[in-house]
Amino acid sequence: MEYFVYGRDAARGFELKVALNEEHWTFMDGYADQLIARGPTLTEDRERTTGSLHIVDLPDEDAVRSFAYDEPYYRAGAFETVEIKRFNNRFPGRTMWDFTGSAPDRSRYLVLTRDESRRLTSPHLIMYGDLLDGEVQIGRAALVEAPSPTDAAALIEADHAEVHPWEFGGRR
Repeated sequence: MEYFVYGRDAARGFELKVALNEEHWTFMDGYADQLIARGPTLTEDRERTTGSLHIVDLPDEDAVRSFAYDEPYYRAGAFETVEIKRFNNRFPGRTMWDFTGSAPDRSRYLVLTRDESRRLTSPHLIMYGDLLDGEVQIGRAALVEAPSPTDAAALIEADHAEVHPWEFGGRR
C-alpha cells in the first residue's frame, strides 16, 4: 500500500533537521526501494524547511507508523504534526525520479486540496493521487512544476488549495 506521510515543522524544526540530516538520510536509505517521492517543503524564499514529505510503499499501517515515528526528525521533536494517509497513486508504478520535465521558469510545489479527484494530465505533474481515510477519499496531493503557487493550484484544478514550495529530497 502506498502512504502519504507529511511532517509539518515545529518552531525549531528547521534547526533540528539541519543537525540531523545525516541520520535522517541514513534512516531513509533503509527505505530506498519503497520511496515513491520525498523532499522538504520550504518557505517562500526556499531558504528554510517547513515540513518533510514522503510517499512510500509499505505493507501495512504498522509499517508506516514505524516509518513515520521511528524517523530521526520525529524522534527529536522537529515536527509539530505528522499526517499519515493512504495514497492512491494516479501514476501507478511511477516515482518522482521518473519525472523528466524541468523548466527553468518553473518551481516545484506540493499542492494539497480537499477537492474531488479528477483525471489530470499535464507534463508538469510530477506525481499526484487521492488521499484516503480508509476507503473514503478526503482530498488530493500533487507534486507539480509551475511558475507560481497560484499556477500550481490551477494545474490540479483546485478551488481551495494549500500550496507549499517543495523540492526533490535526498542526499546532497
